[in-house]
Amino acid sequence: MDKTSFSSCNKGKPIRCKAAICRKAGEALVIEEIQVDPPQAYEVRIKIICTSLCHTDITFWKLTHGPRAKFPKILGHEAVGVVESIGEHVDGFKQGDVVLPVFYPQCEECKDCKSPKSNWCARFCDDFLSNTRRYGTSSRFKDSSGEIIHHHIYVSSFSEYTVVDIAHLVKISPEIPVHKAALLSCCVSTGKRFGITDFVNTASCGEKTISQVIKEMTGGGVDYSFECIGLASLMEEAFNSSRTGSGKTVILGMEKNASPISLDSRAIIRGRSVHGSLFGGLKPKLDIPILVDRYLKKELNLDGFITHEISFEEINKAFDLLVEGNSIRCIMWMDK
Repeated sequence: MDKTSFSSCNKGKPIRCKAAICRKAGEALVIEEIQVDPPQAYEVRIKIICTSLCHTDITFWKLTHGPRAKFPKILGHEAVGVVESIGEHVDGFKQGDVVLPVFYPQCEECKDCKSPKSNWCARFCDDFLSNTRRYGTSSRFKDSSGEIIHHHIYVSSFSEYTVVDIAHLVKISPEIPVHKAALLSCCVSTGKRFGITDFVNTASCGEKTISQVIKEMTGGGVDYSFECIGLASLMEEAFNSSRTGSGKTVILGMEKNASPISLDSRAIIRGRSVHGSLFGGLKPKLDIPILVDRYLKKELNLDGFITHEISFEEINKAFDLLVEGNSIRCIMWMDK
């Protein structure tokens, strides 16, 4: 990638730049000039090179009720950027570093972060409501009238500049094309692509449930089932589709209403299991550089995910494409 140079005149000072602001749920985003404050302790201000649109952004864009339905806000959480300036107590990052902001934290200090058993961060993972990771409701964004603009899951990449806590930042090799690297901040890391051999249309199942059809197709059920949508009813069907004695169901989708699921306890006793997974089970700071290395060694294919590339000013086109089901990932370039 091309080197980006920064002067020291903006260090410790606000920056004025363009951002796509969501003023009201479901409405088109508006490109406005905003003020981005300097990073505080344990924070980094980065210049976004390119960003992409994820279904999670669509979900938050549509939210009308609940504590997460805060407006105005800057959405976006899949991106690549370059470090512009750093706050106090920031180690491991310097001006000019190529970085991935990620919504999933890794503090590297808590018991769970130090354990190889999971990617849970006991220190930070439970909080998805604050604007900034260590400063609660404090925001680094203001619009031209001085009104506070809310952050989006600690990234807010639909802005030329954003401020990210170091718990949500991963340094990567500058050798990987940035638009491919952006996919690793959520898309590929959250749900890797393996390929589909069969497709079941629920409209053609008749009176049978999806799980009944799948069991007939597979001779008793699948060894592994993955629920990727975030519906309690589909989680139950995924479990019922698994094989008695050894079937494993992995829940990837986030149930936005936190609805409970009902499972047959006898089926669990007979050997089936359910496992949850956030961010694909990856520890961001440890595993994303490994994925980058695998791409550079041509062991990981990222090309097929990118279906469109547009300028940042066309961001609402990206929303239309995804809502209509006409794109997988649309890359938006800040300077093109």
